[in-house]
Amino acid sequence: MEKLLIKGGKSLKGTIMCAGAKNAALPMIAATILSSESVVLKNLPYLQDITTMFELLGSMGAEIILNENMDFNISSNSLSDTEARYELVKTMRASILVLGPLVAKYGKARIALPGGCAIGSRPVNFHLDALEQLGAKIVLRNGYIEATADRLIGTKIRFDGVTVTGTENIMMAASLAEGTTHLTNVAKEPEIEDLANLLNAMGANIQGAGTEEIIISGVKELNGTSFSIPADRIEAGTYLVAAAVTNGSVLVNGINPQRLTKVIQKLEESGATISTTKDSISLSMENKKLKPVDITTAPFPEFPTDMQAQFSVMNAIASGTSNIYETVFENRFMHIQELNRMGCDIEINGNQAIIKGVDSLYGAEVMATDLRASASLILAGLCASGQTTVSRIYHIDRGYERIEEKLNYLGAEILRLPS
Repeated sequence: MEKLLIKGGKSLKGTIMCAGAKNAALPMIAATILSSESVVLKNLPYLQDITTMFELLGSMGAEIILNENMDFNISSNSLSDTEARYELVKTMRASILVLGPLVAKYGKARIALPGGCAIGSRPVNFHLDALEQLGAKIVLRNGYIEATADRLIGTKIRFDGVTVTGTENIMMAASLAEGTTHLTNVAKEPEIEDLANLLNAMGANIQGAGTEEIIISGVKELNGTSFSIPADRIEAGTYLVAAAVTNGSVLVNGINPQRLTKVIQKLEESGATISTTKDSISLSMENKKLKPVDITTAPFPEFPTDMQAQFSVMNAIASGTSNIYETVFENRFMHIQELNRMGCDIEINGNQAIIKGVDSLYGAEVMATDLRASASLILAGLCASGQTTVSRIYHIDRGYERIEEKLNYLGAEILRLPS
């Protein structure tokens, strides 16, 4: 099992390109199941979760070819199997995204109940209840979801809770349903719009993605297309915070700042100087002292839960006291104990983290507990004195493309080592 060795105290400076978004790419890979032709996906990030999703589709009989332009040609139009086995599903909750497309296209699916980061409850019942409303028959048996349907029928569905993957799953399933489906209480994340744009390019008829209501007029089949994955807003935000905590200056190219409005607002409140263009964000914290910022996480367009851990580090070395309220996941403060081992002064009170800024952090051996926790520990190591070792970094490889290489390019000193 690999680990990262970080020598702190380096100020990050320079320019990097943002990778494609994992949270956009995974549902798009699942959406290729719906097509009667091959689909070309461009700008896919090199991540473990992407590899796992490809292995999952490959196990069902999909053909995946990497061309000379580093684009992926995916042919999922004649799958030989509609089962997603536990050995692949257990490491990645996003594997549930194949459920809707399989039932819509092939009339059946057998999907192992998913695993992934242990950051809190992310119930699949939202997916299953909505599929049943579309006419599918659902049985839970021996740790698997078994779903069947002759053809899904459009209807009005209101989700009991806001769910990103649930919205995506049902949006994909309804694309091939008979009639019109109205979805309300839906997620509004940019990745929802990205998926709708891909599906529409394949011939679907989807309106309203990114708003309060999504309307899907079902079609008989979807066709092939070529589509580029948009940039990862969480990766971009992480590198901006890395510059902030190291009193550096970084330009992130390829990212639409409209997707990080709340993050940019909080960075500016912290004292950072931010400049944006239509596809870039730059941050400078040179010769400045961080100010504490209060944060409450909530679904888009509010402050993203996926940036909470990174801002915990920033607040930990700011001058003063701040509060972070986590309202999305009930178990997403697992990084706090590890940060306190590095000299942070953070107290947990239910869904509230009370952070008292300290003058400096010091290196330590720490252990990652989930994807974004991994990022926070790396950020803490960058601004700590001495040496930090982060273990269980397989979490970070699920969501960040070559993170140590990009940070080293900006001036960090990080080594990837075998355990």
